[in-house]
Amino acid sequence: MTFNYYYNNVPGVGLCRNNLIYTSLMSDNKQVFCQWYHNDSDYHNGMNEVVDPSLMDIKFNREVRYLRLMSKEYPQHVPIFSIDEQERKIYLEVQGDDFWEQAGCLWENYLKILPDWQEQMLEIFNAHKSLGLYKYSLHPSSYFIVDGKLKSFNYFFTYEESEGPLTVREHLSHISEKRRQKMKPKTDEMGIDWDAPQSLQTMQMLTFESFSSNYPNEFTESAKNVFSTN
Repeated sequence: MTFNYYYNNVPGVGLCRNNLIYTSLMSDNKQVFCQWYHNDSDYHNGMNEVVDPSLMDIKFNREVRYLRLMSKEYPQHVPIFSIDEQERKIYLEVQGDDFWEQAGCLWENYLKILPDWQEQMLEIFNAHKSLGLYKYSLHPSSYFIVDGKLKSFNYFFTYEESEGPLTVREHLSHISEKRRQKMKPKTDEMGIDWDAPQSLQTMQMLTFESFSSNYPNEFTESAKNVFSTN
């Protein structure tokens, strides 16, 4: 099976790397997506975020840990996957491009691609909450559609309740410069100091706010409600 670099074709921008941390690969038949936890300068075009091999290992291990947990507890919400520990590669069984790419990288098209996408994504958030997980990688390219069902991945930026509090500053390698610029007004509004420890709950709310331009407003509010109720 042949794999090639995988990009998102963003309107007005063109081809953009699919992920900041790992190198994204897709099989020729678009049936297998590969998360290669490798610092590939060609793919990242010199804008590599994670250059420390030990940090890359940490990200790989988190992805494996929470994909396995989700597969055990909520298998309907994650792709079928296999892992190459030595190569630091995770292979996901998919059916074509990711959710965002299929929608032309525009949230206005989500309903055309998957009419019940909101209900499905909220089910995934409720699954995370039930397991005490806080997932901060919520970009719409973090989902594939398999047999009409959203499948969640990109768990490298996920924490359990016992791991907080966290600071924004210590996770800037996970956040693109463009998204940092979008996030700054949000942190100002929420009174969040980037160097001050924040609860995982607060960080989750910040994440929903920072991704609000990728989803309709009513969905963002519904997503926040999942984590704001007991």
